[in-house]
Amino acid sequence: MFLEVRMSHLMNTYARLPIAFTHGKGVWLWDTEGKRYLDGLSGIAVNTLGHAHPRLTSALGAQINKLIHCSNIYRITEQELLADKLCELSGMQEAFFCNSGCEANEAAIKLARMYSHQQGIDAPAIIVMEKSFHGRTLATLSATGSRKVQAGFEPLTSGFVRVPYNDMEAIRQVAQHNNHVVAVLVEPIQGEGGIRMPEAAYLQQLRQICDKHNWLLMLDEVQCGMGRTGKWFAFQHTGILPDVMTLAKGLGSGVPIGSCLTAGRAQGLFKPGNHGSTFGGNPLACTAGLTTLNIVEQDGLIAHAEALGKFLLQGFTSSLQGAKGVKEIRCLGLMIGIELANPCTELVSQALAKGLLINVTADNVIRLLPPLVMTREEAQQLLDILCPLIIDFLQS
Repeated sequence: MFLEVRMSHLMNTYARLPIAFTHGKGVWLWDTEGKRYLDGLSGIAVNTLGHAHPRLTSALGAQINKLIHCSNIYRITEQELLADKLCELSGMQEAFFCNSGCEANEAAIKLARMYSHQQGIDAPAIIVMEKSFHGRTLATLSATGSRKVQAGFEPLTSGFVRVPYNDMEAIRQVAQHNNHVVAVLVEPIQGEGGIRMPEAAYLQQLRQICDKHNWLLMLDEVQCGMGRTGKWFAFQHTGILPDVMTLAKGLGSGVPIGSCLTAGRAQGLFKPGNHGSTFGGNPLACTAGLTTLNIVEQDGLIAHAEALGKFLLQGFTSSLQGAKGVKEIRCLGLMIGIELANPCTELVSQALAKGLLINVTADNVIRLLPPLVMTREEAQQLLDILCPLIIDFLQS
């Protein structure tokens, strides 16, 4: 149905679908032929406010007319306001701004290294998880639990100890036999790994073992943060507070921005000269972040994400109940994974043909990350398109 299209001089780094969009509004996108698509992916959890949100575009336009960028050798008012707001919402104490999730995770890894040397550990180790995803820089892909991401880039960065996700006993075994561990880096919900959610007490138990051994608890909320799960941050479902939290994706509603926040043992580790970014936290990006936070808060989109997620879960459960080949439906807020028994990547093209944008991750998990502004009527349209496609796929 879709033909391979040569893309001029672009480096061939993405298996792109042969479609290009010209504009969007709310949860809808239009392609170059004028066809409309329902966005069930929001740029992989990026477009928190959908497309062309009028208050966001107005704020960005006003900021562009004033100041886009100035160096971090000067104070940046918008950056300070965004840091204050993030810390108010999260309970964290400091924020460093960068441009992406992998940069935020690089900052977290550097914090762990800095912390280790203050503890007199010269060869520090960070516990990371199987099937995790933390980025594609050399350090973050080394922390990532995917051979597909790592293949061809060896030798990998050392200093990571990998254990199964949601397995506290494996972490206790590492603690017993490795006295070089200084931190645990974990996603509260594994996004790229297939919307995998741990047991309810998992993060609480991680907090306890980190406190017992004087480790840093570092949470990668790049995909699951920013209200997506029905809380501002996924860790807030558990009542704990991490030492480090990383954000990006939905923070700027499409404008590139990442953040590494600290509290507890990690607070105050970085001093002038220890870390930095040329573009990170510039006035435009921070205006995007602050405006996004304000709109989410003012429009009650956190509670809306929770309620809409329950509506979608009920819809999928009802429509797919008893369908042979559906292994599990996982949902927390607007972070939804439908795991099938067999690989189902072809559903992406089938949904595209029906005017719906979805994604398949881990080969057999349909991943949905719709904008937080999606209405119940639009969610019903998503169900009406996707459920029959899944049933037809399973029966074929």
